[in-house]
Amino acid sequence: MTIRVLVADDQEIVRTGLAMILDAQPGIEVAGQAADGRRAVELARRLRPDVCLFDIRMPGLDGIAATRALAGPGVENPLAVVVITTFDLDEYVYAALRAGARGFLLKNAGAALLSQAVHAAAEGDALIAPSVTARLLGTFARTGPSASAAVPVEQLTHREEEILAAVARGLTNNEIADELFITLSTVKTHIASLMAKLGARNRVEVAMWAYQTGRVGDGRG
Repeated sequence: MTIRVLVADDQEIVRTGLAMILDAQPGIEVAGQAADGRRAVELARRLRPDVCLFDIRMPGLDGIAATRALAGPGVENPLAVVVITTFDLDEYVYAALRAGARGFLLKNAGAALLSQAVHAAAEGDALIAPSVTARLLGTFARTGPSASAAVPVEQLTHREEEILAAVARGLTNNEIADELFITLSTVKTHIASLMAKLGARNRVEVAMWAYQTGRVGDGRG
């Protein structure tokens, strides 16, 4: 199945370059392009692409606001959004993930990582630039558990705790299956259970809950 992608970036040369890279990847096609966030939201709602690739800094409506409009809390049938930016700033990462993004990449990531992020988002996974993931983990580990973290509606099983830690480390479903010697369908079943117990909309929120509750960075993750 071909993954249809909407690309939004206010710089034409960057937008065109991203579209050319994506169109050259097997199984991916660019369904539309937008030069600002407002147009991106309009196109996304009309075209319903499999993945939206949004720059953060755009005129009118920035990429984070556009992400929130398409994938934020309360949005019915949220779209998969990957945020891409030149600026490696923690506040951008956190805001993007809070807005519902399924991935966060830097523009120097390269074609291979860009393709992986698009495929991961389309499949319900999340891919965050490795350097960003490591720094996020360190930040949450230093701040310690958050009192505002949601309480699971039901206690997590031992296997769910293992998968939670793996998700928080940024592993994909396939990598988790290989590491724990279980099937891919079993991984997906456990992640669906985790999302239901935590009230999370996607695996990024599952990972963030692991950080907030101290399951990552205290020797358990």
